[in-house]
Amino acid sequence: MTDWTRTVLVGVDGSEGSADAVRWAARLASGRDLELELVHCLQLAGLVYGGGPAESAGLFASIRQDGERIAAEARELALSVDPSLEVSSEALTDSAPALLIARSHAARLVVLGRAGIGGFAGMLVGATTGAVVSHAGCPVAVVRGRQGDGPVVAGVDGGWSSDAVLGTAFEEASFRQVPLVAVHAWIDVVYDSAESSARLMPRWESLEPAEERLLAQRLAGWQEKYPDVEVRRKVVRDRPRHVLLDESSRAQLLVVGSRGRGGFAGMLLGSTSQAMVHHASCPVLVVRDSRR
Repeated sequence: MTDWTRTVLVGVDGSEGSADAVRWAARLASGRDLELELVHCLQLAGLVYGGGPAESAGLFASIRQDGERIAAEARELALSVDPSLEVSSEALTDSAPALLIARSHAARLVVLGRAGIGGFAGMLVGATTGAVVSHAGCPVAVVRGRQGDGPVVAGVDGGWSSDAVLGTAFEEASFRQVPLVAVHAWIDVVYDSAESSARLMPRWESLEPAEERLLAQRLAGWQEKYPDVEVRRKVVRDRPRHVLLDESSRAQLLVVGSRGRGGFAGMLLGSTSQAMVHHASCPVLVVRDSRR
């Protein structure tokens, strides 16, 4: 999160997951002199009412009143973390994904909670989170799982997004004064059978040194920039999602790139990032490459 803007944008819906996201974002903003922008989108899509104009107007007013209450309660929750925070809150009729994506281009970070109710219903099983993570103009944090002590974990795939991931991970580890675990899992192939596995199995011993050198090269410049961060390297012969999900059970933050190693234009959210957003045991920060 090295952008020059000061706004942390949070989507709120009145659910427990949303409250966790607000508290997490408020603690982050409090420690870094940032301001919070809390938005709630009224759940109007698919709303059908058979009454006359007066009844319809009354229903809409009730929904708006409830949305304004949710936004106001989110603001009070943020201020309970730090009364000196700069916090704005509002309830809007926009589509949740469209609003968050549009405002993300002027934000330092977007924060979403796990699945809840209200304007962001089904966030982690529907299209909202995927759309925001894939198209946001800044990093996106999905607050889920345990929130406490532990290192910052970074998934390093050796691709073009690794620098963006490591830059964010080092900054987070430095600010939090915790170690950084840099994980490079260097096989993501699933074989159909034991027979094909045996037939295609290479000599792992000859490949491992090259993978270790790749991780060392990616880390070199960042370790010089952040000498205060203790770095723990982990090179594993396994699928990235398996290793990162395991590491997330001991981490306070998991940092991953928005795409996989291939970087294909149509793959806006890589399979590993999707798995982390849906299943990690700690908050996940998805970083987009600054060159895009």
